[in-house]
Amino acid sequence: MLANQIGYYSLVMGLISSITIFILSLKSYRIKVINKHIFSITFLQFFFVLISFISLVICFVISDFSNETVFNNSHSNKPIFYKISGTWGNHEGSLLLWLLVLTLFLFLFLINSTSELKKYRILTVVFQQVIIIGFFLFVLITSNPFNYLFPQPTEGLGLNPILQDPALAIHPPILYVGYVGSSLIFSATLAAIIENYISKDWAKNIKIWVLISWIFLTIGIMLGSIWAYYELGWGGFWFWDPVENVSLMPWICLTALFHCVLVLEKRELLKSWSIILAIATFTLSMCGTFLVRSGILNSVHTFANDPSRGIFILSFLFLLVTASLIIFFLFYKQKQTDYKKIYFFSKEVSILVNNWFLMYFLCVILIGTVYPIFLEVLTNNKISVGPPFYNKLIMPFLIFFLIFMSVGPNFKWIREINIKDKFQLIIIFLISLFLSLFIFNKIGQKNLINTILLSASIYLFVITIKDFFSRNLYNFPKKISHFGFSLLILSILLNNILSSEVIMNLKVGDKFTFKNEKIIFNSIKNTKKDNYQSVIGYFMIEDNKNKIYEFKPELRIYDQPVVITSEADIKTNLFNDKFLVMNKIKGDEYFNVRYQIKPFMIWIWISTLFLAIGGFLSLYNRYYEK
Repeated sequence: MLANQIGYYSLVMGLISSITIFILSLKSYRIKVINKHIFSITFLQFFFVLISFISLVICFVISDFSNETVFNNSHSNKPIFYKISGTWGNHEGSLLLWLLVLTLFLFLFLINSTSELKKYRILTVVFQQVIIIGFFLFVLITSNPFNYLFPQPTEGLGLNPILQDPALAIHPPILYVGYVGSSLIFSATLAAIIENYISKDWAKNIKIWVLISWIFLTIGIMLGSIWAYYELGWGGFWFWDPVENVSLMPWICLTALFHCVLVLEKRELLKSWSIILAIATFTLSMCGTFLVRSGILNSVHTFANDPSRGIFILSFLFLLVTASLIIFFLFYKQKQTDYKKIYFFSKEVSILVNNWFLMYFLCVILIGTVYPIFLEVLTNNKISVGPPFYNKLIMPFLIFFLIFMSVGPNFKWIREINIKDKFQLIIIFLISLFLSLFIFNKIGQKNLINTILLSASIYLFVITIKDFFSRNLYNFPKKISHFGFSLLILSILLNNILSSEVIMNLKVGDKFTFKNEKIIFNSIKNTKKDNYQSVIGYFMIEDNKNKIYEFKPELRIYDQPVVITSEADIKTNLFNDKFLVMNKIKGDEYFNVRYQIKPFMIWIWISTLFLAIGGFLSLYNRYYEK
């Protein structure tokens, strides 16, 4: 009760602090001197939101069911870890966390940008405060996490059981850091446009925030994929679900933006394109927020609630994007010195070409995500856009993207003179093509697109490994990230090509043979846990080398809410995953059993870590591209 009141009034005080900062910033911009109180009030703003967030955590921990958010998303029997993670496992709490990260990022920006132009810093604060005030109003008006219930319920409704998972507990906070970082990039870009500060110095400053957002978004997407793989029971890690897509689109935009900022830092080119990408990244992040919280999407990842919340976000987003475009067209002035000659065989052209491919992939994903929504609105017909749509449109162009990504980093800035020295790249590609043909011939498949795509991915993989042995020690982080991406694409392709599965109905004592492996359903065991009942199946799988694997897939029947979930058992090594999951067939002694062999699964996660590690190292790398 007390924590509930403290949390609410702290939120109100945070809003008052935000309005104060906004007014002081406008006055500071007019007199061209930063008001010394802005720093202290910015910290105070963050402190109030932090107190509010901690208060909500306390409400969840002590099971204060007088709080409506706690009542709807918690239960007294829930383990303490999931009580805490339940704080942000819902619409209201997640928005409060978003607001916390927004205020933290602004405070860190003020601390770390002391060497930047004063008017640029002040304007960045002004634009960021507009976003923060918008989110304060959104939380307090439509999504108050401190609504009071009277009389107080004795028990809560509980958290969706599939969200009670360690990976999904840390997935949202990490993802939010990536999303919120795009708002700071957006604010800083608008400030730089007005102050005519789109330059090499601005690129150095903004590159840090682009990297931070990109790193956390990468890790957040990876955690979500891992969770989907072992929790949802179908054995895949990416199903082109709309909510998966709305996290991938800002990531693609950030990837393109980071490379454009490198060109801007080195050669002061692609200024307009960098601005457009910065605005687009923030727009896509906000669109993701709208789609997840509006109730339009039907997904296990959504907070499908009151459509009025979606209307608020959409209206707010429309105002921000409209204002940003007006600022761009009114204030951005192309200098005569911005027009520089560029050569086809150069690093900057290869980056630009790959930017085009990234934008094509982005458009395909955007259309596949929003087209079903518009179709339902216009015709009341529901359709779903799945993997075949994305595979057919993306795979052919991915071939050229991978080839350009292999060759481009080997070019020099401005102009590559020694084209003949790149003959070895052609030899490596031919070897990759023959290796791909050998693999497909070995497994007995014939597919032209897949063969060339695998060739291109092997080519990129070999080139990125070769780069580690060059004498040039500059850009080691870039080499790690590019190697991680090449390993990711290669692992996904080989996993897709070589995976196999069988689905069967078995009862206790049954045996089944699949690909020289004998599957035996030995027994089941019923156990009682704190907040669920468990049915554990005991399976034994013997391979052709007489090696025996024991599997214990599980069915969980949760008490509150009453939901049945399937927990897969996965045996992992460096070469493949053996994945087994079971489901009860209603009114029968049989269980539906799905067994999959998934090659190179662990390398998909390891490669994503390489991507993120390369990004982290780039934050501490003093040298830009040579």
